[in-house]
Amino acid sequence: MSNAVTHSLRKRLLWFVLAAILGVAVLQAGTVYRSALQQADAMFDEHLRQMARSLRSGVPFALPLDEAEAEDRFEVYVQIWGPDGTQIFRSTHSALPPRAVLGFSDVEAHGNRYRVYTLQTALQTVQIAQNLDARSARARALAVRAVLPFVMLTPLLMLAVWWVISRSLAPIERARRQVAGRRADDLSPLAAEGLPDEVRPLVDELNLLFGRVRGAFEAQKHFVADAAHELRSPLTALKLQAQALRRNGGTPAEHEAGIARLNQGIDRAIRLVEQLLALAREEAAGTGGMASPGQGAAAVPVDLQEVIKLAVADVLPHALHKQIDLGMLSGNPQQLEQQPLQVTGQAEALRVLLRNLLDNAVKYTPDGGRVDVSLASRDGGAELSVEDSGPGIAEHDRERVFDRFFRAEQGGSTADAAPPTGSGLGLAIVHAIAGRHGAVLELGRSERLGGLRVDVRFPAAPGFSTI
Repeated sequence: MSNAVTHSLRKRLLWFVLAAILGVAVLQAGTVYRSALQQADAMFDEHLRQMARSLRSGVPFALPLDEAEAEDRFEVYVQIWGPDGTQIFRSTHSALPPRAVLGFSDVEAHGNRYRVYTLQTALQTVQIAQNLDARSARARALAVRAVLPFVMLTPLLMLAVWWVISRSLAPIERARRQVAGRRADDLSPLAAEGLPDEVRPLVDELNLLFGRVRGAFEAQKHFVADAAHELRSPLTALKLQAQALRRNGGTPAEHEAGIARLNQGIDRAIRLVEQLLALAREEAAGTGGMASPGQGAAAVPVDLQEVIKLAVADVLPHALHKQIDLGMLSGNPQQLEQQPLQVTGQAEALRVLLRNLLDNAVKYTPDGGRVDVSLASRDGGAELSVEDSGPGIAEHDRERVFDRFFRAEQGGSTADAAPPTGSGLGLAIVHAIAGRHGAVLELGRSERLGGLRVDVRFPAAPGFSTI
């Protein structure tokens, strides 16, 4: 069970965006609040200055200093002195000290703080004061009124962002529900309508993956069906041979001949099963399925000369039994020894490829014939060729011989030529391995030996990768 920490993209996106909105709103509200306080303070100072200027020509007859206006604690206190320092006017309830500092100043008297502005002219000195506590309360009220729109709009903005993000991620949730509600065998493409551009490539790749898996499943089903069909005949034949051997009451020689035929049938069945397993491994490795440990090995540089030696050694007993001349043909062996041709791939898989080509060549070449293997450098890559003196393959069958269980007619076959006894899997295995190594297969007629020629061309930088 995986212990990896998971997270929700929607929750994470909402958390960061809403936190950012809240942080910006708080910062902006604080800035507006401080700015409003400063503006209110400047406005009140200007109010004091204007009142002092209006009083410099004399004592006003009506000032807003009655008891009713004093109740809101925003009262204005006035003191006026003559040129000789005699106090001409003093507001009711004024607690200002009998002194004056020109301009603005903060004064504390009788436990209260006042903002004072003093203006001096040739005729008089005017002093205007406000209670700082009342003034600050009024400034804060104005600042709160300025911040109030931010306080009201921020939740609405956060709600709008939550709705937009939820709506934007709704197609992803819809795609998730679509996948979650599918059957195990439903590999149809996901609907890409309405998906954002950032998610559409992921869905497109998933659809391509579904297509590859669907193709692999279809190929596997066809493979199982074909394998069951191909195995039915040899197993039935083995059963009939065993029954005939049990009923046979002939001579010991006939009994031994029956046992030999039964052993040959068992060998053919074993060979068929081995090729079926080999083809299944190669096709699984090529389509991203489960491969065997040997097939899942990493790609390494492989010396094709060593591959040829091993494959020839595997097929040599069969060739000697039919008295076929099997060997490697090289125009300049010293050059190959000095500069061995290498390809990037898996040595065992390449050995299976060449062994199947040689096995087919030996199988269809008449007794006493010849099979040659050659290796050459071509266009920066390597070319591996197998030629034989057999009947070859008819030209109209050369495109189909790589299909599973297809048995081609022998091109130019004679009356005494042996009928094909293969399973139709050898060249299919060769095709699968060559495809994994980025190699190209080409079938033709051998100009030297007159039979079939198979060329396997490896590129200079094969696009091979283990899966």
